[in-house]
Amino acid sequence: MNKRVSTASLITVLSAALLAAGCANSQYSSSQIGTAIGVAGGAVLGAAVSSKKDRTKGAIIGAVGGGLAGYAVGTYMDNQAKDFEKQLAPQIKAGAIELQRNADKSLTVVMTSSTAFDSGSSALKGGFLPTLDTISAIVKKYGKTTLDIEGHTDASGNDRINQPLSEQRAAAVEQYLQAHGVQQERMQAIGYGSSRPRADNNTEAGKQLNRRVEIHIVPVVQ
Repeated sequence: MNKRVSTASLITVLSAALLAAGCANSQYSSSQIGTAIGVAGGAVLGAAVSSKKDRTKGAIIGAVGGGLAGYAVGTYMDNQAKDFEKQLAPQIKAGAIELQRNADKSLTVVMTSSTAFDSGSSALKGGFLPTLDTISAIVKKYGKTTLDIEGHTDASGNDRINQPLSEQRAAAVEQYLQAHGVQQERMQAIGYGSSRPRADNNTEAGKQLNRRVEIHIVPVVQ
């Protein structure tokens, strides 16, 4: 089936359902129904477009309004790291978030499943959303970067479960950031299942560290 046709059909079905609900319940205004349809349609289209993103350097530079000059990268990323360290200080101190400064000037923000997700779930925990709000505000401020959002699991279970779970968790973070104003063209979500552990899967503490989502923030250079 043609993807464009199926996507359009799904939006039509969603729209019809929402309109019917609105007619049956007069407490919803037409503007509220229209907004709901827009959100539903946007979510469907966002999912379709996500798989077709142009990740060439030229396309990314165009999306962020021009890259950084080589000499400016260090200062730009250092300032961004300082904002993370300042605004997420309580979460970093509590171990809910890790911030890594990498040798190539990129940054990595690491969140564990204990703070962001329930075990076996890809639904973001409500208590973690303020932290994601802060992250989204910072990456919007420093818009000349790309975000590679990686989902990881521990080695419990098998790839049939772990691989899609890691993908769903990465996608949940990407979709949340997009809904809060981060350009979709800047982001890429990918799941690695249990293939990239950072700790020993034979201990519960190690498994805890392996169940995570990482956001790799990479400067866009001219």
